[in-house]
Amino acid sequence: MARLTPRTAADRLGISYSTMKQWIYQGRVRTTQTAGGHHRIADTEIERLLARRSPTSRPQAPEAQVPGVIVALSSRNRLRGFIEEVRVDGVLGQVRLRIGNQLLTAVITRDAIEELKLRRGDDALAIIKSTEVMIGREAAPAARATPRRRRR
Repeated sequence: MARLTPRTAADRLGISYSTMKQWIYQGRVRTTQTAGGHHRIADTEIERLLARRSPTSRPQAPEAQVPGVIVALSSRNRLRGFIEEVRVDGVLGQVRLRIGNQLLTAVITRDAIEELKLRRGDDALAIIKSTEVMIGREAAPAARATPRRRRR
């Protein structure tokens, strides 16, 4: 789990550094402290704070003020995270988005990566629109290799 400095956490949340420090001192943000006494904030805490914010309190992106730019989508499956890795090879690219402690990988065109100016460390949204959902199971531990039986 990544631990962020208060300045980086403030940038992720779209608030000022001084506001972040006030929140820390007021106990509104859970932190851990380094041996030197510096505050560090977990990714999960950032996700918690983002989830608590109302849609109207989020800072408006500068692109939303430019005519002709899409500012809303009908999709409900939006996952907010930050870009951990961008790889481009030929006409396709791979973007890894960290959402909490999970990684989501998307393969998109090189043109899309360049148009969106996707870079490592940037905040991004994964917008999922699918007609299929797959469910999987992990291998059972060796101690319980036999399936459970239903009681009658």
